[in-house]
Amino acid sequence: MQAKKPKSRALLGQLSDMDLRLLRVFKGVVQCGGMAAAELELNIGISTISRHVKDLETRVGLVLCRRGRAGFTLTPEGQTVYEETLRLLASMEAFRSRIDGIHDRMGGELHVAVFDKTATNANARLGDAIRQFADEAPDVALNLHVASINEVERGIIDGSYQVGIIPAHRNSGSLVYSELFDERMLLYCGRQHPLYDAPHGKLTWTTIRNHAFAGLGFHSPNMELSHRAKLTRSATASDQESIATLILSGRYLGFLPDHYAESFENKGLMQPVAPHRFNYRCRFVSLLRRSPRPSRAALLFQSCLEAAHAATARPAA
Repeated sequence: MQAKKPKSRALLGQLSDMDLRLLRVFKGVVQCGGMAAAELELNIGISTISRHVKDLETRVGLVLCRRGRAGFTLTPEGQTVYEETLRLLASMEAFRSRIDGIHDRMGGELHVAVFDKTATNANARLGDAIRQFADEAPDVALNLHVASINEVERGIIDGSYQVGIIPAHRNSGSLVYSELFDERMLLYCGRQHPLYDAPHGKLTWTTIRNHAFAGLGFHSPNMELSHRAKLTRSATASDQESIATLILSGRYLGFLPDHYAESFENKGLMQPVAPHRFNYRCRFVSLLRRSPRPSRAALLFQSCLEAAHAATARPAA
């Protein structure tokens, strides 16, 4: 009977500075979607990037990605190494922040993740908060990300992001929440839709259910409202930009923030459907990880958010 071939073992032992460099290059390649796209971001040539990724594969004893005419794709092992790389680098940044805290200084990086389409919301004072933070912590490199609700929550928990700003929809015991601002969501139709410029006075939820509806495909206030109103999604969107595109097709109804839809409305591309009836308010909150204790930079940014929004009165519904 032939003996079983022993399972290959990873070659990686103690992490060196070179290993960390290889991991950072690998992270950059994944986030850019390929080696060619990562050249500008990493400021190194594609041949060097390719060699670094190959060296990392040798170090860990795994094939991390496929690259060729079909494009760049991660293997399952590569996805795991990427996720663990994010956790490792986040832990190192947290360690550095805590050491800086002991010396009563703030440096390093702060990653803040925000749900999309907040820049046009007059109630969102994120610019004020960022300005105050930059004045008080000039040595901290701020990284601002736009992500889905689920991605923001997951990133805060695993340490990829230190502060998150999302619509309130459910609470997790692993996170600390603070209310910031809100926005009004209205039901919209595109110019080619049968309800565009039609009388809306007698419309009810029952009649709305007869029209195709586009909604977000993850747990959110949008999904909660569609369940309460018994709206069945005919098209699923990953973000509000996607919902707007579906509405503009003239084939779907969908909810959008009124401040974001205003530019489309002014151009005659879409209009709200009975806004006094088909609307809801969306509250935005900030997120911090409960444990371990957030860095001084994260706590300062949270304080800047609260100060910027303290004078913002919530508009009447």
